[in-house]
Amino acid sequence: MSDLVPATGTVHWIGAGLSTGSGLAELCDTADRVMLWHRTEERAEEALEGLGLNGRAAPRAYTLSALAAELAPGDVVVSMLPAPEHAGILAVCVRESAHFACSSYVSDAVLEQVPDARKAGIVVLTEAGLDPGIDHLFAHSLVGRAREAIGDATPASYGLTSYCGGVPAVPNDFRYRFSWAPAGVLNALRSPARYIDGGTPTTADRPWEATRRRDVDGETFEVYPNRDSVPFVEQYGLPAAWTPRTFVRGTLRLEGWLRAWEPVFEELKGGDDTRIAALAQELAARYPTTDADRDRVVLAVSLDVRAEDGRTWSGGYLLDMVGDEEDSAMARCVSRTLALGVGHVLDGSLPAGLNRAAETADRSEKWLGELARDGVHFTLRVDHQPLGTS
Repeated sequence: MSDLVPATGTVHWIGAGLSTGSGLAELCDTADRVMLWHRTEERAEEALEGLGLNGRAAPRAYTLSALAAELAPGDVVVSMLPAPEHAGILAVCVRESAHFACSSYVSDAVLEQVPDARKAGIVVLTEAGLDPGIDHLFAHSLVGRAREAIGDATPASYGLTSYCGGVPAVPNDFRYRFSWAPAGVLNALRSPARYIDGGTPTTADRPWEATRRRDVDGETFEVYPNRDSVPFVEQYGLPAAWTPRTFVRGTLRLEGWLRAWEPVFEELKGGDDTRIAALAQELAARYPTTDADRDRVVLAVSLDVRAEDGRTWSGGYLLDMVGDEEDSAMARCVSRTLALGVGHVLDGSLPAGLNRAAETADRSEKWLGELARDGVHFTLRVDHQPLGTS
């Protein structure tokens, strides 16, 4: 395995969509040199102007070959493009010995390249946004605190839930406005969700059919499972002696969403890929998040542990943020978390190979402290009942 390639201090940020926000400005303070790659140089200049970053980052017209021509060993490439684009970009990074970062889940196509990336001495940072990203930090922190209180070898049962959603700050009839890729929203609903409920692995072929009401800090939302939650039992480091009663990672929506989206669900049941892609564009045009709108991000992660000896521990993190004139809430949470991760690539504190948002309790606590100082605010609640108390 090769040694870690030292970072040069140059960052190539690809894409300036709805999730690119003040995190890019943070990187302009952290990195020696930043380039924003967009469809055309003019579009890149416009995006920089909108972010107030004229003169602080250089605009570039993006093509994969143009990016490859400018890469030097140790540069950092940040992809804000759709997830299917990441594998091609990573392949160029491996070839040119450049580090890679994104906020998306690890795809099989990216995972296949990790051994070559590790051998080349480059960092592959993934799942470093909001969800996935901050949700991982919250979960690792809670699991670490519970393990310290209960003990890894103590038989116990637990429930862990992690629900995240981007919703309108002012509810509309549709109970939603699109603040990220519209096709991604619909395709996530078309994908079966696997989770643990009542101690049993469960699959919802149509995730919306598993929607439940959920109280979060006195407000009622609707939540449903998303993707495959089960592998995260191991990723979050839950002890083998603890048995899951509930383990769900899912999506949060405003109360009334299920009823408002009934016509959409009918289309999802029978539509092919072409129809769903067209529907995504229709809905995004009808319910966009415009400059006049404010979005809201709610992320609630909770862990409840009951030991067989009578001890209990419960805790939860809540992030509830509304966008402002500087940033949408979604852009702030995604881009600042990703910028934080890129900062740790630049300072050499992440190892070569695959990294997700801080994968231990100690590092998660550090990242959470840094995010709080960067303006991503959240609250923590902990309730511990030791043995012999009531």
